[in-house]
Amino acid sequence: MNKMTLAAVAATAAMTLTSCSKKAEERVNPFLASYSTPYEIPPFEEITSEDYMPAFTAGIQQAQAEIDSIVANPATPTFENTILAMDNSGELLEKVALVFYALSESDSSDEMVEIAEKAMPMVSEHSDAMMMNDSLFQRVKYLYDNIDSIDYTVAQRRAIEQTYKNFTRNGALLSADDKEKLKQLNLKLTDLYLQFNKNLLEATNAFQIVVDDEAMLAGLPANIVATAAEEAQARGLEGKWVFTLHAPSRLPVLQFAANRDLRRQMYEGYTSLASSGKYDNAPVINEILRTRSAKAQLLGFKDFAAYSTDAVMAKTPEAAEDLLMQIWTPTRKRVDQEVADMQAIVAAEGGDFKIAPWDYYYYAEKVRKAKYDLDENELRPYFAVDSVRNGIFTMANKLYGITFEEMPDAPKYHPEVKVYDVKDAEGNHLAVFMTDYFPRPSKRQGAWMSIFKEAYTDSTGRHVRPVVYNVGNFTRPTADAPALLNLDEVHTMFHEFGHGLHGMLTTAQYKSQAGTNVDRDFVELPSQIHEHWALERDLLKEYARHYQTGEVIPDELIEKIERAGSHNAGFDLTERLGASWLDLQYGHLNPGANDTIDIVAFEKQVGDALGMPAEIQYRYRSPYFKHIFGSNEYASGYYTYTWAEVLDTDAFELFKEKGIFDPETAQSFRENILEMGGSDDPMTLYINFRGQRPGADALLRHYGLK
Repeated sequence: MNKMTLAAVAATAAMTLTSCSKKAEERVNPFLASYSTPYEIPPFEEITSEDYMPAFTAGIQQAQAEIDSIVANPATPTFENTILAMDNSGELLEKVALVFYALSESDSSDEMVEIAEKAMPMVSEHSDAMMMNDSLFQRVKYLYDNIDSIDYTVAQRRAIEQTYKNFTRNGALLSADDKEKLKQLNLKLTDLYLQFNKNLLEATNAFQIVVDDEAMLAGLPANIVATAAEEAQARGLEGKWVFTLHAPSRLPVLQFAANRDLRRQMYEGYTSLASSGKYDNAPVINEILRTRSAKAQLLGFKDFAAYSTDAVMAKTPEAAEDLLMQIWTPTRKRVDQEVADMQAIVAAEGGDFKIAPWDYYYYAEKVRKAKYDLDENELRPYFAVDSVRNGIFTMANKLYGITFEEMPDAPKYHPEVKVYDVKDAEGNHLAVFMTDYFPRPSKRQGAWMSIFKEAYTDSTGRHVRPVVYNVGNFTRPTADAPALLNLDEVHTMFHEFGHGLHGMLTTAQYKSQAGTNVDRDFVELPSQIHEHWALERDLLKEYARHYQTGEVIPDELIEKIERAGSHNAGFDLTERLGASWLDLQYGHLNPGANDTIDIVAFEKQVGDALGMPAEIQYRYRSPYFKHIFGSNEYASGYYTYTWAEVLDTDAFELFKEKGIFDPETAQSFRENILEMGGSDDPMTLYINFRGQRPGADALLRHYGLK
């Protein structure tokens, strides 16, 4: 379809938003015009909720017209007229979808939920129509069948192979009747994911613990108490304290509250989230499991776990499970040691109870203080959010020579967002980077990275640079102090920034291979390896400064941090490995249309078979396990965090050997991992950097388990 026709499609949608009055100034939907903002940042202030549906409609029409044009091309299929043409199609749909997906997660509203219920099925139907377009698939198949007849680049060859696999995994080889069945299953999953996420957000916001007795606050840091008082005031409960399930409120209660009943209330509130009443996600999960099973079997896989792992480095669920079990056995032994240490403190204090799950954080903190004389409240003043942000920027500069210049007047979707112009060592624009770090009722829990604009090389040879963002839910500032982060939040900021660097530094030529468009069990390597720098002495001396005095973190505190480096490793790994195992076992289920899984009983069955300690719960209980039930993204793939940790611990050992800011090692990591994206097989990329295949030994050494 030619550009004039595409323009006409966009113009038609734009006309629906213009005033009928000849005198009134016409308003054009921002998505349907070129952005006039710096570096094509979305003009958030101009976008209204009424803009999304017309833009989705126009974007789908445009994308379909472009696919029709590829199919109608009478020329023999080539990489350029088929694979590259597909890669570059759907620009308008991508434009609106990236903004909508971002805001529906970080700044949602009832209107956004209603739009999602309309738009997401449309997008799903469009995707199915493209993936099941037999004429389009035949062009891809021609290139795949004749791949050895042309001297393609590595990236081109991988793009052909990946595109062919993507088509076959999405129904291209099915009969017409089975294609229709798959379309219905995909639509159903889209609706179910929307419902799961809606229930989860509503249930999270509905929960609160109201404290009216100041004595119950014993042990809590002053800034956490102040935040709880501000939350109570905002809810019309002046003079009281309110705690929520958001991590900056939940975790300090579990970690520091001396009142055991308060800890129990918080723990039970969290672990029963979205488990009953009108927000109960159990029926939704059951329907997801039935639908996924039907989809996997329709596509020729024995179960959903086999379907999910087929497309990534692991290749089979058994390979993933084997890795988890290599780490599980020494980890489980460590938990016994940790519980014994905590139980000893309970006894020393005259307690007459066994450690329960709501005691683990609290007594682990006591053990850390007793063993290493390290109190996290002593550390917080050195980790103000702006100091830690300076830390991630300093790390990036020392490793990769890039700089970050704030753009105070740049468009932003929320007043708390900060925007930066990222420049390379020569001062050239490299990317836009945004941060959005604090919780609010309109934002889902957790932390993540994504983009508002892809990086790629366009048809003129111009390198289009990305717009990348990080979202978190960190401790908020109070009236008396800035946001002071705990060590977990510090690690999380470095983690998400690592994903951000993957997006910002990419030089991959094609959109489908740029940045984080890599195998799911490889994508966490850049994020997790950059966590290692967070508490390295040389970098701490650069950024960890007391928020009141400006004093650099003293050597004595750094030494305590280093000695306590593997503290609580048993807990951290066990809750994650348990959740990973549970996820894979869900993937092995093949429930029939009338079968119902008792979610609580299944979790217990899996935990008992694994040997899950009574004192530790899965990192996420099923009703709020958004990674695996809120979308397909990590379904039968939560293990990938551990898979990638094998890579990142092995890779960081090279930095420790050569020097954590060694220019040659950093340049190699940038060129072979961060810049390449998905342009080559991930294991090939890793070996190009590391010079060897990874093994679990480095991970076990990192956690002091070997």
